[in-house]
Amino acid sequence: MKEFIKKNLLLIVGIIFVLVFFYKFFLYGLLPIPTDNIVGVYHPYRDFYSTEYPRGIPFQNFLVTDPIRQQYLWKELAVYSLKQGELPLWNPYNFSGYPLLANFQSAVFYPLNILLLVAPFEYGWSMLIISQMLLSFIFTFLYIKNLRLSSGAAFVGGLAFSFSGFAISWLEWGNILSTALWLPLILLSIDKIFSNKKYQKLYVRNLWGWIFLMSLVCSFFAGHLQTFFYLAVTAFAYIMVRWWKSSRSSKPLLLFSVMLFAFIVITAIQWVPTLQLISLSGREIDQISSQIEGWFIPWQNLAQFIAPDFFGNPATLNYWGVWNYGEFIGYVGILPLILALGAVLLIRREIVIFYKILLFLSFLFAFPTVISKIPFVLEIPFLASAQPTRLLFLMTFSLSILSAFGFDYFQNHRKRILLPLFLVGLFLAALWIIVLKNDILPSYFEIDTANLVVSKSNLRLPTAVFSATVLLFLFFIFLPKNLLKKRVFFGVLSLIIFIFLLDIFRFADKYTVFSEREYLYPETKTLSYLEDQEGNFRIMGTDSRVLPPNFTINYRLQSVDGYDPLYLLRYAELTAAIGRSNPDIKPPFGFNRIITPQNYHDEIINILNIEYILSLTDIEITEYEKVFQEQETRVYKNNRAIDRAFFAGETIVAHDRQDAIEKIFENKDNLDLVAIVEGENVQKFNREWSTGITKVISYEPNRVEIEVQNDKDGFLVLSDSFYPTWRVSIDGKPTEIIRTNYNFRGIVVPKNSSQVIFTNHLF
Repeated sequence: MKEFIKKNLLLIVGIIFVLVFFYKFFLYGLLPIPTDNIVGVYHPYRDFYSTEYPRGIPFQNFLVTDPIRQQYLWKELAVYSLKQGELPLWNPYNFSGYPLLANFQSAVFYPLNILLLVAPFEYGWSMLIISQMLLSFIFTFLYIKNLRLSSGAAFVGGLAFSFSGFAISWLEWGNILSTALWLPLILLSIDKIFSNKKYQKLYVRNLWGWIFLMSLVCSFFAGHLQTFFYLAVTAFAYIMVRWWKSSRSSKPLLLFSVMLFAFIVITAIQWVPTLQLISLSGREIDQISSQIEGWFIPWQNLAQFIAPDFFGNPATLNYWGVWNYGEFIGYVGILPLILALGAVLLIRREIVIFYKILLFLSFLFAFPTVISKIPFVLEIPFLASAQPTRLLFLMTFSLSILSAFGFDYFQNHRKRILLPLFLVGLFLAALWIIVLKNDILPSYFEIDTANLVVSKSNLRLPTAVFSATVLLFLFFIFLPKNLLKKRVFFGVLSLIIFIFLLDIFRFADKYTVFSEREYLYPETKTLSYLEDQEGNFRIMGTDSRVLPPNFTINYRLQSVDGYDPLYLLRYAELTAAIGRSNPDIKPPFGFNRIITPQNYHDEIINILNIEYILSLTDIEITEYEKVFQEQETRVYKNNRAIDRAFFAGETIVAHDRQDAIEKIFENKDNLDLVAIVEGENVQKFNREWSTGITKVISYEPNRVEIEVQNDKDGFLVLSDSFYPTWRVSIDGKPTEIIRTNYNFRGIVVPKNSSQVIFTNHLF
């Protein structure tokens, strides 16, 4: 045991350091998720706590809101479905219904979701967040060690990556870092497969082949497609480089081919539904323009590689740079930056050259260069909708690996550290000149006085860390070898690493949010009132400050809004037309990823089955009855809401989507009686129908059962989103679902039928 601890001491110390970072969770029960944003920003939570906090509960970091608006809720719904013994295929609580499993970021099949299944969800989520940093350190440490570098180098490189700006910025999302952390293990398995050691047996190579496959599958299932794309490209390039530098045997390539084929087969359960959803989504239409500032990393944000808070920090509410902070942080710590720069300039090993090239290409495509704009000018699929700032993943990983090489190199070439020290010092000095002598700079670069104060204040700590590191390195360089005894050497080295640990801990702790468990989607009077209402209905907010998109998932309330990059195009067009109060479905729609229909003035909203409307102001419309109020939050009942399932007395055929939306607006006053249908073989549906009786017997995410009574043929409308994976049977006999009212479902119900069952399927 003692021998094991001695051999793996720095690995163990690194693991302890990571766990200590989460002390607020282990000691105080605070969750690594921004629950303070829930109660500090949005109603009706602000109303609920208004007595104690009349100005709202203070929140730490307004930038970290997506985890509570997307990933946490999607995973919770997915895990709930799995516990019920069914695949989480459908989310009925947003966008009037849309796919859950297929949206990719729900990460239904990620193996580490086991943490969410075996523990109360909020604590399982916390362990998932912790596992990201822990595994990223362990895998990077093992990979660096396999490159024949020292444990000290692996320690610095591993922590540099797991505490990097990229890792910390995306830590609480639960999917981006979960995707990225598998890269070092993938690279380690590639190295092992190409190992030339004579004693390596075939079964050992095959074992690492399985580890390669497992890591690739885990990364894909973790739930962030863009990050996985960067990882996959890097892994493929690494394979080619290793193969070219090895014996160029076909056996390793054959093994990789088999494993990649297995990867495609295993992951088909995810990528097939996702591709289907992408093909039906508005992902390529309503994107943020690549021309706006912040799509690429702005050149001035190079400052954040050495002074992460040069432009302020959202956690201290003084960030004044280009939106947004989290997309631009390439910080890996002062020490790793010095070591990595030295490796770039002075080391010429083949593997170092690989990371130099990877670092260069990442910079080339992440910053606004002529080359980086090519994918957007040519509108290359997928790349044209991928924000290049996420290349910080490869930048910070490359810097971390290069810092490990620099760590070992400068122990044997002490005086050569002067060059990277000088260059980093020069960069830091330039930043000080900017804040102290701003008046000598060109007018377009001048900084507001208040912002100068922020930048000056936030330069002090990086300068202090750099100065202390320089002094200790100078001690190394100029102390005579006969005086630099082993104990002194390790003492000074330990001080340098200690300063490095303080540096990255402070940076990470400042940005990362730990919040109270009680603030995690608390139950307010307004929400309790809505939950108590019977029947199937949807709600709508008239203000972005009220119950934001996706929050309704937690309360199992169905809403017309939603927040997901893969929203259905048809639904987006319909809601855009409703918002415009005219049959205009042409993009741009005026929203990006977030759909929030708020045009409650137009009666056409009744088509969405909106029965309750939440508002922060009074609504003076006769059909809307105020039924509840909690402080500022008002709840109105829409007395003209159309039932979720009903028999239409007449169907009108539309020839195309534009014709359909026009006919909907032409008949918006009686959409409870008229249905607009589209599709092949529907020309005969220009007719009237019997209007029978409907009753929703059971409504579950993947199954809807409706009891019907009609003595003649009728046309049943279900105001849930039309999607190809849904099937329907009438008294056990399958029939066709017809696209109705632009985005919803309709079926012909023969006379004297009694039971209609809609079911959702994976494919």
